[in-house]
Amino acid sequence: MTTNTSTAAARLSDEAVVPLRTLDPTGPLDDLEWLDEAVGQARVVAIGESAHYNREFYRLRHRLLRHLVERHGFSAYAMESGFVEGRQVDSWVRGGGDQLGRVMANGLTSLMGLWTQLGAQLEWMRGHNRTAEHPVGFYGIDLPGSMVSLLPGLDVVLAYLAQADPEFQVDPGVRETASACAAASAFSAPAAIAAYGELAPERRDALTASLAELTARMAGRRLSYLRRTTLDAYEHALVSLRVTVALDTFSREMVRGDRQGMMFNRDATIADTVEWILGREDRIVLAAHNGHIQRWPGAIPGTAPMTPMGMHLADRLGPDYLVIGTTSGTGEILNTGADFYTGTLFKHLDPPQPGSLDALMAASHDGPFATDLRRLSPADTEAVRAASRQRAGIGTFYSEVSPLDAYDVIVHLSHVTAAEPDPAALAHSPHDVQEVFSHWKPQ
Repeated sequence: MTTNTSTAAARLSDEAVVPLRTLDPTGPLDDLEWLDEAVGQARVVAIGESAHYNREFYRLRHRLLRHLVERHGFSAYAMESGFVEGRQVDSWVRGGGDQLGRVMANGLTSLMGLWTQLGAQLEWMRGHNRTAEHPVGFYGIDLPGSMVSLLPGLDVVLAYLAQADPEFQVDPGVRETASACAAASAFSAPAAIAAYGELAPERRDALTASLAELTARMAGRRLSYLRRTTLDAYEHALVSLRVTVALDTFSREMVRGDRQGMMFNRDATIADTVEWILGREDRIVLAAHNGHIQRWPGAIPGTAPMTPMGMHLADRLGPDYLVIGTTSGTGEILNTGADFYTGTLFKHLDPPQPGSLDALMAASHDGPFATDLRRLSPADTEAVRAASRQRAGIGTFYSEVSPLDAYDVIVHLSHVTAAEPDPAALAHSPHDVQEVFSHWKPQ
């Protein structure tokens, strides 16, 4: 047990700590018996992360995914990345012929796919699927276009309508307006946001009205469309349209400065997408930030609490929704400052603040470990209940949380570091992404 605590620091008892022997996804899985007990019959196992792009969080989720697939028959990995773009990744893990680097660069959004640790997971999924009786699919759950551009979703819908409804002429102004504020990459998103804000109100209104008409048309002509296309093609186009409509609303809220409304809208939409995936898959591993998966109101600096995806899923699924939250100790964390866009991608991670959930976990054991919050002693339960704040991975911001309500299990990673960029993924990325990464000097 750790000796690196002050006399006043709270810690969990040894009985509450289940050490993880390794984070190596290829290693033995016999130290994950706690996961067998925790999962039960849950259909969705959500695995959080304290911040994006850390090597250790990628490896943890890969390892837990492997265990849940091999031991419990989970058939899908759903990730906080664009739904529309995720189709490319799913095709690749099922044996598609595209280059992996291109898939990582273009099939995952918000820079989520540019890391060797994620590439290793996709390679494992593809290898597993070569011989598996029940292959593991990949799904994005988030808004498309790195949450700025309407074009990825709109183009999927227009291509589908050309096949299912060739007599219908879509107003060319819809795509023209969407093109005026399309982001080529995650780093050009600020310029796209500014361009959307500069659109004349009547153009924004016309775009929103056209998207609503497309939604009504696709819903009303479903049976007609299914005589010309497959059900899979129809449903993928319809969900692509729905997330695009949500992104249009998200953009409107952004222009109004309604950050709380943006998050309400986004998380309700990704919850709907997860529920749609559950109509196709028996059991899902769901990977997203703690702030999305938790069963507790979420917050970002300067906003009132909002309802995250996890609260929607808990309401709909009850005990079929299992939440594995994460905490971290020291190391490196995503830089959310303005200099992120010039190549300072990560910054030093200070030790967790006293009284936080992260500090409680850090004081309890030196290495990575899990603790099942539903099987704690009374004393350990009180220690967790007293830790009412958690590091949110947004600068130095700590959000209010009730861990016993928000999570079923906590996995603590004592030290986290920057993930490793994948050269092939970067080679297929837009020029501005390559330029920013060329200025990054890993510590």
